[in-house]
Amino acid sequence: MKVRRWFFLVVVCLACAIGLVWLHGQQSVQFATVRRLTNSEIALTLNAPTGATYRIDAAITLPDWTALVTLPTNVTTSLQHTDSAAPFLDGRYYRAMQLTGSNIISGDHLATTNGDLVIHPLYHASLVLSWNGVIIYSDPGNESAYDATYRGLPKADLILITHSHSDHFVTSKIESLRKTNTLIIGSQTVVNLLTQSQKTNAIVLGYGDSTNVFGLNVEAVYAYNSNHSPLGFGNGYVLSLADKRIYISGDTGDAPEIDGLVNIDVAFLCMNIPYTMTVSQATNAVRSFRPRVVYPYHYRDQSGATTNAARFKQILGTDAGIEVRLRKWY
Repeated sequence: MKVRRWFFLVVVCLACAIGLVWLHGQQSVQFATVRRLTNSEIALTLNAPTGATYRIDAAITLPDWTALVTLPTNVTTSLQHTDSAAPFLDGRYYRAMQLTGSNIISGDHLATTNGDLVIHPLYHASLVLSWNGVIIYSDPGNESAYDATYRGLPKADLILITHSHSDHFVTSKIESLRKTNTLIIGSQTVVNLLTQSQKTNAIVLGYGDSTNVFGLNVEAVYAYNSNHSPLGFGNGYVLSLADKRIYISGDTGDAPEIDGLVNIDVAFLCMNIPYTMTVSQATNAVRSFRPRVVYPYHYRDQSGATTNAARFKQILGTDAGIEVRLRKWY
């Protein structure tokens, strides 16, 4: 254990040394601090000129760099990111660079055999994914306090709706995000509630059904509980993008079918009572189907409290080797 920790600290020091990157002859971006936290995660602070978009890359062995995160266009000179994968690795190098171009979506990167998947949380149960030129929205909501989270994002190629509750499904928000050829996937209940024009590009999926669109596979999986989302009312989804599998839970209780999910790389998992799972149920589910990475989402309780995600991460711990990413959903 001491050897592993010492090696990790050496790599962090090296990361500090290589963290200075010259940007197209302009000003420099520099890691101001690279600090190991008490939970062994690494807190990165980047100093960079404002008004630009920056990406942090990581490598276990040089020069095998992979993108870690694209940061939002900065309005201050100090940018922060916490590397929650660090406790599971012997070491990590970091570098940063400025990105140029348009339609850059900020978020965590996941490498696939056909390009990076970028994961961009919006709020509550809403998120956007970008992969291989395809823009995917899941459960775009219309809560006015968070409407600004959609600002500047591209229109959708694919919209996934898990069920028809108002925090997951709003036809006016769908309309604002769709193009003429945007596909919408949902349960029969959802598709019945779409506008007539939206129905023309809609696909109905029930449990176990799947479809191939835009070079990816979408499978509907079980999502239900006894008091909020009855069996057959809505779906969860498993997306297969090249060699990676992404699970989006929607509103579900601790349905036994969740335990049977296999080879999940990233899971978006709900946890709020009385609508979905308790923190304990979510922890048990994750220990059963063992995704590589979990994003707790849909975790605001009826009281308005948003402490479930942090409790979930604390209870799960690190012994299962599952990375938990806490992101801003509220």
